[in-house]
Amino acid sequence: MIPAQFDYVRPTTLDEAVRALSEGGEDAKVLGGGQSLLPVLRLRLAAPTLLVDLGGIAELRGVREDGDRIAVGAMTTHHDVVRDELLREHVGLLSDAAATVADPQVRHRGTLGGALSHADPAGDLGAVALALEAEFVLAGPSGRRTVAASEFFLDYFTTALAEDELLVEIRFPRYTGWKHHYEKFNRTAQAWSMVAVAVALKVDGGVISEARVGLTNMGTTPIRASGVEGALVGQPATEDSAKAAAAHATEGTSAPSDADAAADYREHLARVLTGRAVLTAAG
Repeated sequence: MIPAQFDYVRPTTLDEAVRALSEGGEDAKVLGGGQSLLPVLRLRLAAPTLLVDLGGIAELRGVREDGDRIAVGAMTTHHDVVRDELLREHVGLLSDAAATVADPQVRHRGTLGGALSHADPAGDLGAVALALEAEFVLAGPSGRRTVAASEFFLDYFTTALAEDELLVEIRFPRYTGWKHHYEKFNRTAQAWSMVAVAVALKVDGGVISEARVGLTNMGTTPIRASGVEGALVGQPATEDSAKAAAAHATEGTSAPSDADAAADYREHLARVLTGRAVLTAAG
C-alpha cells in the first residue's frame, strides 16, 4: 500500500528537530532508520501529518566515553554498534544482541534509538538496555532529562517519551571484563524472536559475583529476570547452577500467546534459553 500524504522535514541540528516535532503536535512522527516506521506507514496503521527525519543530525550518531559511562547516540546504526571497539570492550552484550537484529540490510539502516523508542517487546535491544541498567537521555522544548531503562518502557509500543521529546542518547555503565551472551529463538531466520535472553556475568575465581539478565517477548515490555540474577550470585559457574537459576526465568512474566507460540511454550523456552545463555556466557 501507499502511505497517506504527509509533510517532511530534515533538520540539521537537535534544536531544529525538537522545534519541528513540537510544532507538528501529536500527529508528527520521528523518522530514525525507518525500519519500524515505514512498514507501519505503508500499512496505514499510522498516518502522521509530519515526518521529522533525524538523519541529518550528526551529533546524534557515534559512541563516546563519558566518565564511567559509554554513551551511544540514538542515530547510531545496529551495524556500527556491532563493530564499535568501545562497545565490544565495555558493553559487549549490546554488541552481541545487535548482531542478531534482522538482516544486514536492516542493521545498516536501523538505529539503536529508533528500536528502543519503538518499544516492541519482541525487539532485541530493549531487554539488553534494561538488564544493563542503561540511562536514556531525552530532549524536548523544556530541555533534557534522563530516564532509567527501568522507567522508560511502559507498555506495548509505549515509552516515557512525551510527544514533543526525542531520544538523543543511551548511556551504559561499563561492564569491562564481564562475560556475556544473547540467546535468541525464532521460527525463521531474521524473524522477531519468540523468546530471547540477554545475560551478562561477572565471574571471579569460578564464582558468579554479579549477574544481569533480561528477557525478550515475555510480557508487554522487556523484563528484568531478577529471580534468575539472585539465584546466580554467589554460585559456581557450573551447569547445575545455570539449570537451577533458569527455573526462575518465568517469575514476574506474562508471556503472550499468538500465531507463533502459546504462552506455556514461551515459558518453556524462557527456562531453556536462560540455561543456555548462562552456560555460554560463563564459558
